[in-house]
Amino acid sequence: MEQAQDLLLTWKAPAVFLWLGLFFLAERLRPAAQVAAQKVQSESTAPRGAWRRLSRNLGLWLVNVGLSPLVVLPLSLWATEFHLGWRPDWWNGGLGLLLDLLLLDFLIYWWHRANHELPFLWRFHEVHHLDRFLDTTTALRFHFGEILLSALARAVIIALFDIPITSILLFEGLILLAAIFHHSNLRLPAGLERGLARAIITPSIHWVHHHAVRRDTDSNYGTVLSIWDPLFGTRSPMARDLAMPIGVEGTAERTLPQLLLRPFVGNERRPVKAAD
Repeated sequence: MEQAQDLLLTWKAPAVFLWLGLFFLAERLRPAAQVAAQKVQSESTAPRGAWRRLSRNLGLWLVNVGLSPLVVLPLSLWATEFHLGWRPDWWNGGLGLLLDLLLLDFLIYWWHRANHELPFLWRFHEVHHLDRFLDTTTALRFHFGEILLSALARAVIIALFDIPITSILLFEGLILLAAIFHHSNLRLPAGLERGLARAIITPSIHWVHHHAVRRDTDSNYGTVLSIWDPLFGTRSPMARDLAMPIGVEGTAERTLPQLLLRPFVGNERRPVKAAD
């Protein structure tokens, strides 16, 4: 177990960086939404607007990179020290790992949903949604407050379900790979994307989640598997339109300092979700 833990700690970051680099390059060679990208870049001049957006996303990510070894990982390790003793012997080994990953993906669906439905959590999660375009860097764009709240919620789950740190580290890596993929602006063959969407969250599914209309923003909460939204009635019937506006309905993007302060200075009232 310790050997697997050391292996994951050693190779998780390089694997994620490689995956990020590949998709960052691929989506620029084969973009799905060129027109929308030009719209976002026209904030000032096209190149300057693009760099400003990237600097905002990377700035938020760098803050969280510092938090991970200082807070997130120690908190997860601390939570593994608590054992309630209910976990049966058969929930171990390879089967246990698969069950842990399925359980964690199920729970992260509900955590993501809570971030939209509970006003206090939305104050932090809104920073992710204020991005007016989607690409791989959006997957890195989260307020540090949301990261801390997520770490606290994960610590409770680890303690309640006696989840080993190996399962947590593997799932964290899987989440990062999935988020980079489904936030990407990579143009996939239509048949391939339809096939993948039967099992996992794809860019076409998640693009609708970032549509700047609350009815769609408050839908499509899945992170890895695409089964939870149909199961719990939160899959949007809207098909992705590459020209649909991205962001938060009625709210403009902010500068990096404004984004960092955003949850603490008050958000505008969200538009009422339109009836189906």
